[in-house]
Amino acid sequence: MPLSWLTEAASTPIQYRTWTEVVLETERDAERVAALREEVLHYKEALAIARKQKDTGLWGGNLLAPGASKPMGWKETGTVNQYRRLLELGWPGDHRVFRFADRFLFRLLSRDEDPTLLVEFQRSAKSDPGLGRWVRSMGTQAAAAALARGAHQDDPRLRGAAHRMASDISQYLRSDLALKPFKKAQGKVVLEPLSYPPTVFSLELLAFMPAVQRERAGFLERLVQYFSTPAPRRAFFILAGKKLLKPMFEILGDPLRGDAQGHITDVPFALYWLELLARLGILRRVPSASRVLARLYSECTDDGIWSPNGLRALPKSTNPVVSHYFPLEGPGKSPAQRQTDVTFRLALIARLMGISLTVA
Repeated sequence: MPLSWLTEAASTPIQYRTWTEVVLETERDAERVAALREEVLHYKEALAIARKQKDTGLWGGNLLAPGASKPMGWKETGTVNQYRRLLELGWPGDHRVFRFADRFLFRLLSRDEDPTLLVEFQRSAKSDPGLGRWVRSMGTQAAAAALARGAHQDDPRLRGAAHRMASDISQYLRSDLALKPFKKAQGKVVLEPLSYPPTVFSLELLAFMPAVQRERAGFLERLVQYFSTPAPRRAFFILAGKKLLKPMFEILGDPLRGDAQGHITDVPFALYWLELLARLGILRRVPSASRVLARLYSECTDDGIWSPNGLRALPKSTNPVVSHYFPLEGPGKSPAQRQTDVTFRLALIARLMGISLTVA
């Protein structure tokens, strides 16, 4: 794990998270960690996000947006992504900016019927109860993911939500719907509205709740089987009430699409997915994930720096769900900045999996 190189080449958030999440506690330089913590709190991007928070505790006037989207009516990144982005940038989960948003997010877990909790879909859901049900379900999952990623893993309300979601997903995975999840509606192929597949939100929630994982061993085994099956390649829509939406958060099988040698085209999404599986403790048992991780590690130098052949720019993702996650590197033109994010993530995944690391 190239600590010296990352300290010289990486952004402040990457340095701070390397020292606090990858370096063992017994080997940390307390003074350096304290200095980096202070620098993270004054990091330009993080401060800009914090300033955009509204008096309601929300960002962007919406809950779910990973970025601007004309079809969805999203003008800017929404609450769940900005909340998680600040956490990824190293801000502590008990910071005031999170406490301000937590009040709203916990209301989403309470099954409160207040229409204001529909946020960006409040107006359209008035005449479409089915859309409202989809929004409340996805909003609850998104809020739970943000709270779990933050400072609330031991909150009984969140534990209850996590167990409910695990039970609903488990029931879906055991049903015939998991084998044949599509139907025709409005002249389109749609996901059966009664389906309850895993989403990036429900998986992130469970990934950051190890206590719930220990209590749901059978459920995790079903996830292993599910993620070992290739995701369907056919195009489909989400039927939310009367509204047809492009799928963004739902996961139907293995989303990596790696080849037999572990090559993938979307490195940022692959890292996000591998980290989730590592936190769930199931990465080694999902064949495609193991192959992709082995490929990425094979592209590292003896010093642990990710250096694939032909790297000419920072890897980019076509999947908007990782916009909060990647990159953590700041602006600049140094060639090393193409490598710091992936190098840090691979070291973090190794630490999560219990792989022995030599700090250099």
